[in-house]
Amino acid sequence: MNITAKQKAERFISVLRHCQLLGLKVLQADETSLQMRLPYSEDIIGNPMMGIIHGGALTTLMDTACGTACFVAIEGMELCPTLDLRVDYMKASEAGCDLVAHASVTRITNNVIFTECLVKQEVDGTLIAKCNATFMRIGAEMTPSDFRGVIETGDASIYMGTEPLIKSNAKADSKTSIETGGQS
Repeated sequence: MNITAKQKAERFISVLRHCQLLGLKVLQADETSLQMRLPYSEDIIGNPMMGIIHGGALTTLMDTACGTACFVAIEGMELCPTLDLRVDYMKASEAGCDLVAHASVTRITNNVIFTECLVKQEVDGTLIAKCNATFMRIGAEMTPSDFRGVIETGDASIYMGTEPLIKSNAKADSKTSIETGGQS
């Protein structure tokens, strides 16, 4: 399989629904590090008064960036679940600013991969958060064959299907309609 580190990273996140919902994008990747962008969105605001991105979205960015860096760093296709993630929040991000995670693999053993990540505002490089994370190696034989197919072909529909990412909740929609007398 002849693909670049960036292609391997992009194909990896293409099968993670939360990456599509958050709009995560791989900006750069090599054998030991990557950069991933979390675009600012009103859907991930934690403090509506200030427009600050929720810590959960920020943590997801760091976990995904570090996990993707692991996947790229290991030869072949071995999924590595998160074992531990320690986060230091340094400063609240500014409203409207995209964030970029700079994740790197610092050590690979037979059982564990060690990573670190810095998250900065894209516009000015202000450090927002940092983390250290470890990931458990479970072996390439534990990676589902459908998942391997996505990485090899680049076609996420093999694994994800073609259903929309967000399904309408007909029950909630009809309840709202009843409560408002059919008025939107």
